[in-house]
Amino acid sequence: QVRLVESGGGLVQPGGSLTLPCTASGLSDDYAIGWFLQAPGKGRDGLSCITTGNTYYADSVKGRFTMSRDSTKNTVYLQMNSLKPEDTAVYYCATPDETGVMCGVYYSDAANMDYWGKGTLVTVSS
Repeated sequence: QVRLVESGGGLVQPGGSLTLPCTASGLSDDYAIGWFLQAPGKGRDGLSCITTGNTYYADSVKGRFTMSRDSTKNTVYLQMNSLKPEDTAVYYCATPDETGVMCGVYYSDAANMDYWGKGTLVTVSS
């Protein structure tokens, strides 16, 4: 059974940094995990995705967010820098029900992800 658990959310000041872990269980070794955000009243937007072969970032976060993985802990991380009030959202990690994929635009679409965590709230405010 696939399970994803996000953590690390909270209140941060504009310009600050935050790191969100996503711990996975029930996945094979060759999995892809993506990060999404959902602002109030809006849909889920893809931010980044990582596999063993590549890492993908949406234009909106290139240069500010960095995704990494620790396979020994089955955990991926989203390091967020230079946070802005408009980054305030619930952040989710998700994974598709297939292996050996490459991250890109396709897996930045929430409709193409099959398993989701419950999300963690990030609030950027002074």
